[in-house]
Amino acid sequence: MTEKQMNKGLFTSNSQDWETPQDLFNLLNQEFNFTLDPCCTIDTAKCEKFYTLKDNGLIQDWTGETVFCNPPYSRELKRWIYKCFCESKKLNTTVVMLIPARTDTKHFHEYIYGKHQIRFIKGRLRFQGAKWNAPFPSMIVVMK
Repeated sequence: MTEKQMNKGLFTSNSQDWETPQDLFNLLNQEFNFTLDPCCTIDTAKCEKFYTLKDNGLIQDWTGETVFCNPPYSRELKRWIYKCFCESKKLNTTVVMLIPARTDTKHFHEYIYGKHQIRFIKGRLRFQGAKWNAPFPSMIVVMK
């Protein structure tokens, strides 16, 4: 498979549940001690408490949680960024997001840039179960 075919495949994937690389999660979990994974499947959940698509983490209350969020990178991404932004404003709630580093988007400038800590990831991540690295850079956003 050529790089062009691989990139097209990642952008047009029917699957939105790319699992976070375990070593990256472990490193972040050592720092934050996560209590909630709000958008995962039963198989990809990183925390004891989690919400699947059926539970719809977008409508759940995250108050008092330390949240690890690797949302779907579809058109729903901006809804997840907004949800994380709103939930992080609640008492004793911290949200850590793993998202594409799309610094040119409206939601990046409205809800992230200049408001929260951004950690750019060097290189391209390879998500659990993927044959190739992602065709885009990623970042960690810490919302407290």
